[in-house]
Amino acid sequence: MSFKSEINRRRTFGIIAHPDAGKTTLTEKLLLFGGAIQEAGAVKSNKIKKGATSDFMEIERQRGISVATSVLAFEYEGTKINILDTPGHKDFAEDTYRTLTAVDSVIVVVDVAKGVEEQTEKLVEVCRMRNIPMIVFINKMDREGKDAFDLLDEIEQKLGLRVVPMSFPIGMGYDFKGIYNLWENNINLFSGNSRKNIEETVEISDLASPEIDKLIGEKAANTLREEVELVEGIYPTFDREEYLNGHQQPVFFGSALNNFGVRELLDCFIEIAPKPRAKQSEERLVQPDEKDFTGFVFKIHANMDPNHRDRLAFIKIVSGTFERNKPYLHVRNKKKMKFSSPNAFFAEKKEIVDISYPGDIVGLHDTGNFKIGDTLTEGENMSYKGIPSFSPEHFRYINNADPLKSKQLFKGIDQLMDEGVAQLFTLELNGRKVIGTVGALQYEVIQYRLEHEYGAKCTYENLNVFKACWVEPTDAKNEEYKEFLRVKHRYLAKDKEDQLVFLADSQFSLQMTQQKYPSIKFHFTSEYK
Repeated sequence: MSFKSEINRRRTFGIIAHPDAGKTTLTEKLLLFGGAIQEAGAVKSNKIKKGATSDFMEIERQRGISVATSVLAFEYEGTKINILDTPGHKDFAEDTYRTLTAVDSVIVVVDVAKGVEEQTEKLVEVCRMRNIPMIVFINKMDREGKDAFDLLDEIEQKLGLRVVPMSFPIGMGYDFKGIYNLWENNINLFSGNSRKNIEETVEISDLASPEIDKLIGEKAANTLREEVELVEGIYPTFDREEYLNGHQQPVFFGSALNNFGVRELLDCFIEIAPKPRAKQSEERLVQPDEKDFTGFVFKIHANMDPNHRDRLAFIKIVSGTFERNKPYLHVRNKKKMKFSSPNAFFAEKKEIVDISYPGDIVGLHDTGNFKIGDTLTEGENMSYKGIPSFSPEHFRYINNADPLKSKQLFKGIDQLMDEGVAQLFTLELNGRKVIGTVGALQYEVIQYRLEHEYGAKCTYENLNVFKACWVEPTDAKNEEYKEFLRVKHRYLAKDKEDQLVFLADSQFSLQMTQQKYPSIKFHFTSEYK
């Protein structure tokens, strides 16, 4: 296959949703179609002890949530699909924001009963900032929930999207009869016990045909005719250009748990979703079909196998081909490196790959050379725009609970911070270490991983900080800056990159500081350069 056709047959996307909307279940069902797994493991059901294939950290198994972003790849009808399953839990939002820098499009999962939830709003906002094409999947149609039209309205209003239904439900909950596929003009009947087999669809050339009455009953058929007429009257027709530019969002209905409506979603997805897209670097716009390789690290995962202290750096390939054992330039370190065992993923299974193409995600074994946002090239000195750190919302001192293990503790903290689990600040005053996270659950994850992966124990102490603000470097001779450094000495810290950070203890003190030192600029993300 030619280089061009390899690029054209790739689709790399993320699945985002509020926790429990059914994101991991949808991922599993997509893999089922790709023949990548034989049976899907129910995420919450206790009967199946398998657990979902894509959740592999102990804490995820205990709580039934996804913490790490997993990368899953499979082939479907000649298309190579790379899914990045992201944590929905808001405590791990940062990992999800970073993953969104590596996807070409997104599927947003919405729960039919709960509608649009807070975490969905935040994530969709990030996608809209970056104009990422989105498809919406309304899940759990086999349960009672909101009326389809009300839900479509809510999605338009709360998420600011312009929706185009590509399928429409026939009833819901107990009366759920199936789905009418507007994209392919057929009806997919729901029998309710399709745990593993894939349903038959019936081609419908004309909605007026009496055959529909036989299939779903007269009452449901009449309702369907009215609703489809409404849909065609109210909503715009699908326009692929609009969708690719992020101005229009196709909507599908289904029930991932019952494997229903998933095939329609997948078939339409491979037809309309974008192939690998160009990406902006600091220097220029990079096209996927350039012959020289470039890529960037969007995630680092330590100790994927607890028996071997390995770290994997996940690289999204933007252009060219990535080949095993070929030297590439690590732009930040100005060093050439080569990789003898680049991995491709399928949840817990990893395979060594000889060659990967734009859109693919490769895992590289790392001994501590990589940080999130690093760029690899074939020699060109360029770097992809960084992945921002946001100001954390929770702050705690971290203390060593076992003095004999301080070396392990520092190594563990260091590696977890490189992975982007949380942010580390070191106080200027006394060198104490402060950990800042987006969500409180991260502290448990850090404590758990320090103990189980590094053999170190830590305790936490609360610290009253409202926001961390990055301070833009100012001329050291500036009197105002000198006074700021002197007066606020107790509240100053350095982040991992050695940038100065002001830890404001309340909104009031932050405003007072900004008024008192007008020449100093404060930023809420680290990406102000």
